[in-house]
Amino acid sequence: MAITSANQLELLQTAEAVAREKMIDPVLVIEAMEESLARAARSRYGAEMDIRVSIDRKTGRATFTRVRTVVEDDMVENYQAELTAGQAKQYLDDPQTGDTVVDEVPPVELGRIAAQSAKQVILQKVREAERDRQYEEFKDRAGTIINGIVRREEYGNVIVDVGRGEAMLRRNEKIGREGYRPNDRIRCYVKDVRREPRGPQIFLSRTAPEFMAELFRMEVPEIYDGIIEIKAVARDPGSRAKIAVISYDGSIDPVGACVGMRGSRVQAVVNELQGEKIDIIPWNEDQPTFLVNALQPAEVSKVVLDEEAERIEVVVPDDQLSLAIGRRGQNVRLASQLTGLDIDIMTEAEESERRQKEFEDRTKLFMDSLDLDEFFAQLLVAEGFTNLEEVAYVELDELLAIDGLDEGTAEELQARARDFLEAQNKKALDNARALGVEDSLIDFAGLTPRMIEALAVDGVKTLEDFATCADWELAGGWTTVDGERVKDDGILEKFDVALEEAQTLVMNARVQLGWVDPADLVTEDDGESAESEEGEEPEESDAATTTTAAAAEAGA
Repeated sequence: MAITSANQLELLQTAEAVAREKMIDPVLVIEAMEESLARAARSRYGAEMDIRVSIDRKTGRATFTRVRTVVEDDMVENYQAELTAGQAKQYLDDPQTGDTVVDEVPPVELGRIAAQSAKQVILQKVREAERDRQYEEFKDRAGTIINGIVRREEYGNVIVDVGRGEAMLRRNEKIGREGYRPNDRIRCYVKDVRREPRGPQIFLSRTAPEFMAELFRMEVPEIYDGIIEIKAVARDPGSRAKIAVISYDGSIDPVGACVGMRGSRVQAVVNELQGEKIDIIPWNEDQPTFLVNALQPAEVSKVVLDEEAERIEVVVPDDQLSLAIGRRGQNVRLASQLTGLDIDIMTEAEESERRQKEFEDRTKLFMDSLDLDEFFAQLLVAEGFTNLEEVAYVELDELLAIDGLDEGTAEELQARARDFLEAQNKKALDNARALGVEDSLIDFAGLTPRMIEALAVDGVKTLEDFATCADWELAGGWTTVDGERVKDDGILEKFDVALEEAQTLVMNARVQLGWVDPADLVTEDDGESAESEEGEEPEESDAATTTTAAAAEAGA
């Protein structure tokens, strides 16, 4: 087949037809034709030649040209695609290195093999253009709800026709045991759109919390308008869900708006989610209050929040324990997901038993260490003293505030506590030295003898060892593993060393060793202060500022 005037116009007609069918730009199809013809020409004239083809967008005429590049005399490697400046003078007036010489060559006859090859090139280019078009169309729809028609099911995965492409609903993204037949209509959440070699992959979900949030956004105009905001969603797909909402208009009840007249709005979402029960909860910035709401319908007696560990302790009446936990722990699990906190639930009886145990342990501590009778030791615990350090170093007036305690008795009590602590510290230092602790760590400011002993037991025996420790290794912390928070025990955690204090100690050690220049830390801190708004003072509790100031002081 030759590219003659009889079929020149046919090229443009074919390109337009293919472009309409595949819904892509006709220019892309013509460029694919140009490349396929150029490849066929190179197979005819030689692969070493740089043959290019240009198709006129109006007439359809295909022009075949040979392109050669001017190179230096001793750099010619491919005589078919390169030539020297002397050789190029017959084509150009003043040839320079890098100039190109373009010659028109006769059109080629496309044999059966060449024509088949050209066809494959065109199909490949059209297929790539179609994939790019699909990806560009769907990439912006990630995070939205899409309607489709079920085409088939493969190994539990549902293939959905979404208009100009196909998407996949994996079996683990389906609600419960729901099944679909071909031609069923389905509504899904576009979870992800990926560009892959075999074409754009569109992944759908019906179990994602965002799916329920988008359904509420469609059913509740106040959410769509931004008057009500969905702050958090937690789901046990197909069974139960909790959604936290807040209203920015005091005259609109966020829970009532989401429920709708006679429950019409929430029922529409429930029907779409295969009867999934939904608890709509008012959001509150105060985490304990929000948690009390999240644990509904259970009643809560007491809440204790540990912000550092992101844990919360909830005390419920004895008859509310099973309701608070829920079937198979569902209620407390959803409340934990909603608040982002680990929740420990106990009954009032269990909490009372624990507090009694703590009271007895502290009483025994004071009896054994201070040589007190049980009544006097219980009196100290009842007044809020929890350890020997508090008794030894508290202001004398606080001890005198205890009924029946005179000044002489208070001074004797403090003297006993200090003597006991000094004996403990001496024993701890002797043990630490026996374990090989160097004086550089013993003399380091901020560590008590018992802390040094604990570090030595854990293998930290020099100041260099201490300076390489991470703050969480000293103070402890929490790590998320497979979606569950796991406790990391700290070497100094039993001494109530907070994370900020651990950061300060480690930074001081690095400054003292010369690993960190305190001037750099102060400069960095000053820079941050300069960026703050005029009239706005930095917070005193900022961990970075505390660490910097302490490190600079240690360096001085």
